[in-house]
Amino acid sequence: MRAVRVLVVDDSATMRGLIRAALSRDPEVEVVGEAASAEDARAAIKVLNPDVITLDVEMPRMNGIAFLDKIMRLRPTPVIMVSSLTSRGTAATLEALEIGAFDCVAKPSAGDPEAFAGLTVKVKAAAQARPRQRSERLEPRTPTEPGLGHPYRPDGRIVAIGSSTGGVEALVEVLSEFPDDCPPTVITQHMPATFTASFAKRLDRLCKPEVREAEDGALLGPGRIYLAPGGAAHLVISASTPFRCRLKGAEPINGHRPSVDALFRSIAAAAGRHAVGVILTGMGRDGAEGLLAMRRAGAVTFGQDEASCVIYGMPKAAFEIGATQKQVPLSRIASEILRITRVEGEDRCLSHQP
Repeated sequence: MRAVRVLVVDDSATMRGLIRAALSRDPEVEVVGEAASAEDARAAIKVLNPDVITLDVEMPRMNGIAFLDKIMRLRPTPVIMVSSLTSRGTAATLEALEIGAFDCVAKPSAGDPEAFAGLTVKVKAAAQARPRQRSERLEPRTPTEPGLGHPYRPDGRIVAIGSSTGGVEALVEVLSEFPDDCPPTVITQHMPATFTASFAKRLDRLCKPEVREAEDGALLGPGRIYLAPGGAAHLVISASTPFRCRLKGAEPINGHRPSVDALFRSIAAAAGRHAVGVILTGMGRDGAEGLLAMRRAGAVTFGQDEASCVIYGMPKAAFEIGATQKQVPLSRIASEILRITRVEGEDRCLSHQP
């Protein structure tokens, strides 16, 4: 298997050297070029055709966010943002992820012996990704309900969504199509603790419903979307009605806290057939067993299809064990959720896809 070919883009020669040194320790990764500006990087991409690009946020003339946007519009390539901003500038980080960056890592402090620890793992994972071509910047939009013909009213079902790598972009696309009286929705997205509050605020600005970082005891209801806080606890729902968010401190599950499996299992136990489970793009298997529990409890379950996933890991794992009744392109997931959860809808069954 050939090595993953990486282009390193950073205006600092010192930082380029640190990144090259970190990546060169792995024989499965090859740094094929370096660039100090967006202009140099553009020329290098055409000549070198790298598998993965590491990209600084702060660069002269054109910053990394603007250049990332151009890459995703013109030549979608897996990009890992590398910047001092990624540890404290959550707005820049979230914007990069929303545009389509595969992941973000922080620049190390001077003399850090663990400089870029884990970067090679992310680079190799990024090489397996399928970044989507980016169109116009997303703004709040009117919810679309193709073929429904009359106003949406929720039927009381809970919607639970799990996502990981590529999930920021996917969640923005799905939730921006929800109406203001959307079904009660709870989400676990694998994300560091420093990012989830800012991401919830970003979603709240883009979407018609109210989006909040989940707090213990928060009441589920129409028009409310809750995002699991990163790091400290698992988001689950209460076992008795009215349903409420509960933050459960526990060990990581499948290496994650919050875990999608924890959320889905609680939904299966508490809501059963009065729920819809959706698993989106992401690495690993988190959520597969929980989604299977939801299906066995009578919930409608489906996953994002392979073609529209950045990483077809979590949806694939769920599909392979029979947890999903159907696989749906990202562009149709919002309308499918609304179709299933509307009062007037008569066809509430998804055909099984073998």
